[in-house]
Amino acid sequence: MSEIVLISITGRDRKGLDAKFTGILAGYDVNILDIGQAVIHEHISLGILAEIPDSKDFSSIFKDMLFEGHILGVEVGIKSIEADAYENWVHAHGKERRIITLLGKTISAQQIASVATIITENQLNIDSITRLTGRISLKEPQNNPRACVQMSISGRPQDIGDMRRRFMEISQKTGIDISFHVDNIYRRNRKLVVFDMDSTLIQAEVIDELAKLAGVGPQVAEITDMAMRGEIDFKESFRRRVALLKGLPEEQLTKLTRELPLTDGADLVAKTLKGLGYKLGILSGGFRFVGEYLKQRLGFDYLYANELDVQNGVVTGRVIGEIVDGEKKAELLRELAEKENIALEQTIAVGDGANDLPMISIAGLGVAFNAKPIVRQKASSAISSVGLDGLLYLIGIHDREIKEEVRQTKR
Repeated sequence: MSEIVLISITGRDRKGLDAKFTGILAGYDVNILDIGQAVIHEHISLGILAEIPDSKDFSSIFKDMLFEGHILGVEVGIKSIEADAYENWVHAHGKERRIITLLGKTISAQQIASVATIITENQLNIDSITRLTGRISLKEPQNNPRACVQMSISGRPQDIGDMRRRFMEISQKTGIDISFHVDNIYRRNRKLVVFDMDSTLIQAEVIDELAKLAGVGPQVAEITDMAMRGEIDFKESFRRRVALLKGLPEEQLTKLTRELPLTDGADLVAKTLKGLGYKLGILSGGFRFVGEYLKQRLGFDYLYANELDVQNGVVTGRVIGEIVDGEKKAELLRELAEKENIALEQTIAVGDGANDLPMISIAGLGVAFNAKPIVRQKASSAISSVGLDGLLYLIGIHDREIKEEVRQTKR
């Protein structure tokens, strides 16, 4: 008669440790039902769930494992598992799974404790925790520190809305980003990422900068405020603001484009994702002349933005073609997914404003970047504590993979 045992091995890690212990089990024709390992600061925690074909071998295996543990200087524990308990564990395998990502410049015990408490109160279980950022030196502090851990949790939340609200409260109080989304096959198979442009890829609102050059900054700002208050829609407000730019010399557009600052991390995100085979797009309610420059500079594949009409070297105050608003962005995302022959669940949308919500809400992963409160409340993920490269951690990419991809693209 077979017996199921849980073997726990902890202590200082060393080469060959796994080979030694699994070699002992192999000598008794043991079947491995589950295995997991983590190494933190050169200390290992190895767990093996094993089926011993002949229960009479239990004491011999225990003796051999303890002896090997003594030689290697690690603790070995073996616990017998009841058959019913094992079967209950097997049938729980189909539980819902979600990923919670904590991202900030640093991560404190208090932040993790707060998140873990909410998880527990919703009757969920933390199955694993993984650090995605590199090791942190205390003697040589980083110029641009990043800290990210990712939790895999199982179970059905009692109140997802309440969990999101409480996570947001922790974010606001402690300055850490907390993202919470379903773990499924699509999470590991994203193919297309689209970005808003103004205040997302670049640290500016281009229409405001053009208004300053045209000497109509206050007038444009007043129309923007009217749109924010819901007094006029985006398309109408956009037309009115563009009309005020009439007469602006074309050469000032070119000069401004070269001066617009990229958002921190934008270049790293583009190089890494392109190296991994992602398709990248800009879906912007801003201007195409800026988008063309960014598309070339960052190596994007697609660009959709508003065409500012220029005649005889000056801005006419009109827009050519259909205005790209929030609904148009969502429509374009659907079209791009179809063009790339992928499901919407395989897309990622990143933006900061209310007009980005339509595309954020339909993407497989919607990310609010340095966003207004209303956008953060409705997006499944948010980045505000670090730069745009924080997106790479939300996708689940480790620091060492980021560096390798960038190195490969520079060859």
